[in-house]
Amino acid sequence: MSRRDPCFKVAFLWVFLFNLLPLAYCSVIYNITSSTPVLPDQNLNSPRQIFELGFFTPNDSHFQYVGIWFKEVSPRTVIWVANREKPITNSSASLTIGSDGNFWLLDGQKTIIWSTNVSNPSNDSIGLLSDDGLFVLKNSQTGNNLWDSSQDPTDTLLPGTWLAFNETNGYRLTLNSWKSENDPSPGDFTANVPPQTPPQAIVWKGSKPQWRSGPWDKTKFIGIPEMDADYQSGLQLVDGLQPETAYLNVSILRNCSYSMFKVSSMGVLRFLCWARQRGWYPRWEAPITPCEVYGACGSFGVCQRYEPNLTCRCLKGFVPKSNEEWTKGNWSGGCVRRSELSCGGNTSATNTRGGSPDVFLKIGGLRLPDSSDFLKVWDENECHQQCLNNCSCSGYAYVSGIGCLVWAGNLVDMHELPLGGQDLFLRLAHSELDDGNQNTKVKIIVGIITVLTVAIIAALIYSFWKWRAKKRVMIKDPTDASTDTSQPFVWRSPSEDKDSVELPLFDFNSIIVATNNFDIENKLGQGGYGPVYKGKLLDGKDVAIKRLSSSSRQGPEEFKNEVMLISKLQHRNLVRLIGCCIEGGEKILIYEYMPNKSLDTYLFDPTRKAELDWNKRINIITGVARGLLYLHRDSCLRVIHRDLKVSNILLDEKMNPKISDFGLARIFEGTQDLGSTHRVVGTLGYMAPEYLLGGIYSEKSDVFGFGVLILEIVSGRKANSFQNHDQHMSLLAYAWQSWCESSGVGMIDQALDNSFSASEVSRCVNIGLLCVQDHSADRPTMAAIDSMLSGEKSKLPQPKQPTFTFQNVSSSSHIQSQSNSTWSVNNVTESIIEPR
Repeated sequence: MSRRDPCFKVAFLWVFLFNLLPLAYCSVIYNITSSTPVLPDQNLNSPRQIFELGFFTPNDSHFQYVGIWFKEVSPRTVIWVANREKPITNSSASLTIGSDGNFWLLDGQKTIIWSTNVSNPSNDSIGLLSDDGLFVLKNSQTGNNLWDSSQDPTDTLLPGTWLAFNETNGYRLTLNSWKSENDPSPGDFTANVPPQTPPQAIVWKGSKPQWRSGPWDKTKFIGIPEMDADYQSGLQLVDGLQPETAYLNVSILRNCSYSMFKVSSMGVLRFLCWARQRGWYPRWEAPITPCEVYGACGSFGVCQRYEPNLTCRCLKGFVPKSNEEWTKGNWSGGCVRRSELSCGGNTSATNTRGGSPDVFLKIGGLRLPDSSDFLKVWDENECHQQCLNNCSCSGYAYVSGIGCLVWAGNLVDMHELPLGGQDLFLRLAHSELDDGNQNTKVKIIVGIITVLTVAIIAALIYSFWKWRAKKRVMIKDPTDASTDTSQPFVWRSPSEDKDSVELPLFDFNSIIVATNNFDIENKLGQGGYGPVYKGKLLDGKDVAIKRLSSSSRQGPEEFKNEVMLISKLQHRNLVRLIGCCIEGGEKILIYEYMPNKSLDTYLFDPTRKAELDWNKRINIITGVARGLLYLHRDSCLRVIHRDLKVSNILLDEKMNPKISDFGLARIFEGTQDLGSTHRVVGTLGYMAPEYLLGGIYSEKSDVFGFGVLILEIVSGRKANSFQNHDQHMSLLAYAWQSWCESSGVGMIDQALDNSFSASEVSRCVNIGLLCVQDHSADRPTMAAIDSMLSGEKSKLPQPKQPTFTFQNVSSSSHIQSQSNSTWSVNNVTESIIEPR
C-alpha cells in the first residue's frame, strides 16, 4: 500500500491523536511524592475535582505563588497560599517532598522558598489535596496526617476548619488578609478569636481593633443581630476543647454549593456563599457602615443609626469632651461625665460624698461596649448589686446565654442596632435623673402646662412651615425652594404622601467651596444636562457634583424625577445620591464619587481600553444586568431607565459598575407593562424601535439599550461611530455578520490581544443580539438575561437578524416627512419630539 494512500493518512492521523491523549491529562496529578513533584504546568486535584492546587500568577503581577482554589469556580477564587511572603520569580520552581519528609517549595536554583517544617516527619510522606480544600502531608504507611494547610491559614476559613487562639502557649490560627486584591502577601488586617470570657471575634488593623462581633451567647454573636438561622448553622464558636482556647468553626450554609469565611484586603469580614446561578455573594459582611468601625464615637459615645453617615451622641449624663471637635464631626474624642458620681472612685462603698446614692439608667437596643468582665452570679439582681457595690463599675448587663457582664472605666464601641440589641445599665449620678423627684406638685403642673404650650406653638409653626414648603416646592418652580440647610429637603407629591423624599439640602456656598468655585481642574466630564465636578465636602468626603446648565434640557420635571428616584433606590450597582442644592437658578445634585469615572472613559480611549481586560468587562456586563433587574423587578418601585448607555455607567475604585442618570426614568404602577409619551427623549443608537418610532416604552426598551451596551463592551466600538463609508452601517449589522461568520468572536476588541474566553465572548454576543431584536416580545427579560450570563442556561436561543438601525430611520423619507425630530449623533442625550 502506498504511503500516499488516503486510508494510510487517516490511520496515521488517528494513531497520532491517540498518542496525544495521555498528554492532555499529564498536567493533573493526585498526590505528591519525592519523585512526583508539582511543576508550574501541573495541578494537584482533590479526588472529586472540587479543589485544585498549583502555581498561579495574580493579575497585574509577575510573581508566582502556590495556592489552592475551587476548580470549577470562575473567576479563580484562591483560598490558601503557601509562599505568600516569598513569591517565586522564575518558571523553574517545583513543589515536592523533601529529604526530611516535609513539603518543600524550590525555586530554579533548588533553594527552599517554603517548607512545612514538621519536627518529626515520615520518610514515607506523601502529599494529597482533600475534597475539604486541605493540603495534607500524610504518612503513606500509617495513614496519619502529619500536617495540613488548616494549621497555617491565609485569609479564608473553609467549612470544617477553625480559628483558634491561646495566649498562654502562643497557639494561634488567625486569618490574615491579602495586601491587595492582586497581592497575596500579608496585609494590614487579621481576624481571630481571643480567649476571653465570653469570647468574641475581632478584626484587627495592625495592633488596633477594627471591628468586633460582640460576645458569643452560645447561639450567636450578640453584636450581629442579623445572624439568621442559616448563618447561625454555618458559624459556631466552641470553647473548652483546650484550656484557655477559643475555636471558631465554619460549616456550609444552606442553599450554597460552597461557603467560606474571608477577611478582605480592606478589612471586611465576609461570609460568602457560591451558587451556580449567582456566583459568589455575601450572606453577611462587616464592617460595612461607619457605625461598625471600632470606637467610632469614642468613650461613652453611641453611634446613632445603622446608616452610611456617621452620627454620634453622648450617653445620658455625658457631654462631648471637646465641643469644637464634636461640631466638626470629629467624634473620636468621645464624651465625659457631666456630674461626678457619689462613689468618688472608692471601690467598695456606694456613697462616699454624701447626698443621694448613684443610680443605674437602662439603655436598650445597644451593641454592648467592649472590654467587659464576666461575673459568675445567680441572677440579674445579684449582677446589679455587685456593680453597685463597686464604685469602679461603670455599668452592667445581664445577657441571656451569657450571664453577668460588668464594665470598669470607659465604655467604648457602642452603637444602636437596627433590630435586637441588649440592655445596658449605666451608672449615673442621682442628679442626672429627670423623671420624678419633683419637689412639689406645682412644679409638675407648671412643667405640664409649659410642655403643652410649647407643643401647641410648635405644631402651629410646623403646620405653617409645611404649608409654605409645599406651596413653594409643588406650586412654584423648584428653583424657588428654601436653602435653609438646617432642615432636610422634603419633596412631596401633591397626590400621594408615600412619594415624599427627604434628602440633605446643601447651600450653594458649600458647593462653591467643595469644587473650588467650579475650577476646571475639578471637572470630571460633561453630561447631557451639564458639567460634572469632583468636590470635597467639609467632612473630607469626595463627591461628584452635577451642575445643571441653564441651557440644559433637563427641566424641573426631570430634576425632580432624578432626585425622587435615586433617593429611593439602593443597590450596589446603582449610583447613590447624597443630597442636592436648589438656590436661585441653580439646580445641583451631589452623588457618591466614582474615582474611575464613566465606562466610556476606558472603553473608547485607545490608550486606556486595554485596562478593561475580559474579566473586568464580564463583571461590568453582569453588574449592569443585576442593576437593571433590581430596577425592573426587585426594588420597591418598578423603574424604566430609558437612557441606558456607556456614559451613564460609572465605575468605582474596584471597577464595579453603577448605573447613573435617572432624569428620564419612569415608574410603572401595579401591573402596568407599557407606557407611552409624546416626548421621545434618549440617545440615538440605544433607543428601541417601538420607542423611537411610536413613543412606547417598557422594560424591553431598557433591554434593547442593554443589548447595545453589551455589543459595545465586547467590540470596544461606539454604537454611533459607524459612518456611511464603513463596511457596516451600524453596530448591530456588524455584530450580526460577526455572529454568522464566527459566532461573534470576530468582533472582540483587538485591545484584548487574545486574552479572553471565546465561549464567553460568543455567549455575550448571543445575548446582546437577543436583546436588540426588532420586536419587544422577542427580547428576553432582565431575569432571563441574568440567568444566561451566570451560565444557568447552557443553551441559548438563536437570535434573528436585527433589521432596525438608526441609519435606516434617519434616511427614511417617510419618517422625516412625519417628524419634527432633530437628530444628532454624539454622546449627550438629545430630545426628539414626534406627534403620535
